[in-house]
Amino acid sequence: ITVADESVYHRHTVKSGETLSKIAKHYYKDPSKYQAIFKANSDILKNPDLIHPGQELIIPNI
Repeated sequence: ITVADESVYHRHTVKSGETLSKIAKHYYKDPSKYQAIFKANSDILKNPDLIHPGQELIIPNI
């Protein structure tokens, strides 16, 4: 059993009205860093403009 290292990333549950840019601004103070979140979640996200409430995203430390 491996335990995820929470110092490497956070988990974020998408809320209604959020975008990757808004989430990036919250965590990184820079909305243009949304691409880091998109890349870290490429297994579940196919389009950075389409995220849905309830999705759990990995927010990498950059």
